[in-house]
Amino acid sequence: QVQLVESGGGLVQAGGSLRLSCVASGSIFRLNAMGWYRQAPGKQRELVAAIPSGSSTHYAGSVKGRFTISRDNAKNALYLQMNSLKPEDTAVYYCNAHATVLTMPVRELEVWGQGTLVTVSS
Repeated sequence: QVQLVESGGGLVQAGGSLRLSCVASGSIFRLNAMGWYRQAPGKQRELVAAIPSGSSTHYAGSVKGRFTISRDNAKNALYLQMNSLKPEDTAVYYCNAHATVLTMPVRELEVWGQGTLVTVSS
């Protein structure tokens, strides 16, 4: 059993910044690939940024240069620093993780957080 809890969303004006946090808890042996997704009203959920392995990062073209994804393995935490926010960034942001569980049988679970709302006003 693994849980993800996001925080840090809120209201911000265009050009402003927010920092999202995601903390994982439960029977975790190791967090593997992690990422942030977002879903705007009436649109499909899309990948924003990801850390598919310990030393690699990936960004959607729409956020490259503005957002920075990072993780703190000791804290089982994932972060998304969002700068130069635009109204188009308005969405519910979801944390996603692939976790190898501590308990038997050894297996990898994909887990989603509950989401945190980011609203960017023009």
